[in-house]
Amino acid sequence: MHLRHKPDITAVHGKNSMPKLLVLLLGLALPDIPAVLAQKPADVTELPGVVVTAPVNQQSEPYWIKPEKVILENDLRRNREAGLGDMLSRELGISSSSFGPGASRPIIRGQDSSRIRILESGVGMGDLSVISPDHAVATETLNASRIEILRGPATLLYGSGTSNGVVNVINDRIPDRMYKSAQGHFEGRFNSAMEERSGIFSASGSRGQISWNIEGAKRKTDDIKIPGRADPANPDSGLGVVRNSAIDSSNVSVGSSYIGELGYVGLSVTHLENFYGIPGPEGAKIDMGQTRYGLAGELDDPVKGFQQLKMRVNYNDYQHDELEGNGEIGTRLKNDEVDGRFELLHAPMTNLQGVLGAQFQYQDFSAKGEEAFVPPTISHSVGLFALEQYQWRRWMFEVGGRFEHANQNPQNALLLSRDFNLYSVSAGSAWALVDGYQIDLTATRGQRAPILNALYANGIHVATNTFAVGDQHLNKETSNNFDLSFQKTDGAITGRINLFYNLIDNYIFQSSRDSNGDGFADRVNNNGELDIDGAFLIQDFAQTRAHFYGLEAEARIALLPERLSMRLFTDIVHGKLKNNGNIPRITPQRYGVDLDYMQGNWQGNFNVTRVTRQDRVAVLETETPGYTLMNAELSYRFKRGESAYHTLFLQGRNLLDEDMRVHTSFLKNVAPLPGRGIVVGIRGTF
Repeated sequence: MHLRHKPDITAVHGKNSMPKLLVLLLGLALPDIPAVLAQKPADVTELPGVVVTAPVNQQSEPYWIKPEKVILENDLRRNREAGLGDMLSRELGISSSSFGPGASRPIIRGQDSSRIRILESGVGMGDLSVISPDHAVATETLNASRIEILRGPATLLYGSGTSNGVVNVINDRIPDRMYKSAQGHFEGRFNSAMEERSGIFSASGSRGQISWNIEGAKRKTDDIKIPGRADPANPDSGLGVVRNSAIDSSNVSVGSSYIGELGYVGLSVTHLENFYGIPGPEGAKIDMGQTRYGLAGELDDPVKGFQQLKMRVNYNDYQHDELEGNGEIGTRLKNDEVDGRFELLHAPMTNLQGVLGAQFQYQDFSAKGEEAFVPPTISHSVGLFALEQYQWRRWMFEVGGRFEHANQNPQNALLLSRDFNLYSVSAGSAWALVDGYQIDLTATRGQRAPILNALYANGIHVATNTFAVGDQHLNKETSNNFDLSFQKTDGAITGRINLFYNLIDNYIFQSSRDSNGDGFADRVNNNGELDIDGAFLIQDFAQTRAHFYGLEAEARIALLPERLSMRLFTDIVHGKLKNNGNIPRITPQRYGVDLDYMQGNWQGNFNVTRVTRQDRVAVLETETPGYTLMNAELSYRFKRGESAYHTLFLQGRNLLDEDMRVHTSFLKNVAPLPGRGIVVGIRGTF
């Protein structure tokens, strides 16, 4: 089955030769790979263009249980931020850890860390962002061609315990197609709120049966500007500026593929450097570097009964230095990681389609220095997964399952090595009750192993002003998730309402220690000694039962068909522990309105979002005031030559110049979001 038809490219997507390395990885005993891939099937069926790449090459149809949200060019440009979490924080149900502008990770429905899997083109990032919120996600948002957000049963294909969501950042570093001619795109922008100067460039083309891609990006900012004082309780903190919040990052990538009739195989090399400050009195900075080597391939009709085999493997060589205020290296963290996956899409059987596969990960982590609070640890996991979808009349049924074995092996004889067998299952149905209306119901039971810092942490973590204490006897989490969604997909008014409930046994969290029972959290000083005036809160990793529940809703109204539309939206999540206490850093309720206007080459957007006061706080946690965020954008798209387009854009951000404190951030008291800013830029193709 021919699966590579895409708009604006040639129909040639044959892939004529595959290196024997790929054959060994796939375990296929084919004696003459070039000859096999050169054969073109007698019956070739052209399918319509595919938008979503994960988990299966699916078309957008109203029957899919949980349609993935795909963020494309206009929204990427409009919401571009240095951190992935900040960039996605306007999406329904998503907030950000917002550890200054240099580091942010998505939080989905109140859950973060390894409960949310972040991928780059289908495989793991190989970074250390799950260890601590001050560690940036190792991807450059400037290079993303689109971002996919997955929820529901399909998330089991990418990891255990990720049923709350998967974020997949897509780029074109390993080409999977032939190009009629060389093409590329560029973007340059300036943001006055942080004196940002950033730009990207990418180009792709083909020669013979070789396709290639090269891209690069550069971002440089100054400290962000704010309307008031960074820390209102500290008269010595920055006035009108968040000190030590500047960023200097760059990346470059080259990739190439051999394309044939039945498949392709390609390689890429990417190098990322990111130097950014951590706001706060310590003046700490992080100097991060990563080199990523990628191998990817696809083979159509690999064996009888299967229509496609897909594989992707990444090796990541990651390191970052945590610099003290005087510039000396306090801690050096390294992470060598291999992450790979194989997928087999079986041929459709009547109305049944599906995928099965395997995933593996190997991680060698080490930390050295004064603040190395997690011991060197070797981790590995192997997972098997399957997902099947069946359509019957106006119903779509989906069943998925995953088994994973995970091991954490600390390189310290005094600590225990831990093994976990993780089982996850999911089932759901979608009912198109009448044309244009759909009801979805999904239930997922997923298990997650504790990550290494939850098991083995023991020491001062300056970035969060805590003394973290792990528990090597922690059990695996078991999450039971239920989702009910009602959608209207046709007519002048469309929209959806999502209701969700998550019950988690053995929920892993950090809690402040109060050994005296006097309502005051234990603290330690720089030497790790108990000190009532110490700078570092003692926080223990613990487990109990927890539940999350909430609502997401949006409605789109066509005020003027194909010209003016309005979007109304809101989301809210509650998180409670077994003793009915609130879970810390839960996203407050948000609601707002979007207006989109299109007229010829002109596009405009106006957005107002109200973030309410968060007074549902945990023990020893402070409330956070609400704020109103107002943004606007105007852009003009014009043609240059036969196929090149350029877009000029002008944005106003935080037009009310609000003091915006993010409740989900450890740094809410010292690092608000940027004040009023003007963004100007140009984006184009050639």
